[in-house]
Amino acid sequence: MSHRTSLELYRDLLRLVRHVAPGSSPKSVALRTMIRSEFDKSRSLSPSNPSDAEAIEKRKGDAVRALSNYMLYEGGVADKTKGGKLGRAMDRYHERSVRGMRDGGGRNDDGGGSS
Repeated sequence: MSHRTSLELYRDLLRLVRHVAPGSSPKSVALRTMIRSEFDKSRSLSPSNPSDAEAIEKRKGDAVRALSNYMLYEGGVADKTKGGKLGRAMDRYHERSVRGMRDGGGRNDDGGGSS
């Protein structure tokens, strides 16, 4: 699945925090604390133990998805300022989600169809 090492992903996530929330703001402290705690949960897993391999790959995949989601989000924000389709689609999704939470009080799961 992921060819990046756990250490590389950990460092990438910490660099991302420096980009998203520079300095020592409460947001940056909270993000770094969350990243550290998630990686500490995995500290007992060993790549040499075959039974841990699946859990390691799942957690690495989760980290890669987090980085990818952020990059997609940033791309959509940049695209929106240029009048692009991705930014507009993100706005429509957000509006539907907020409306669904207000109206139904629950999750708005439209299955990707149109509204």
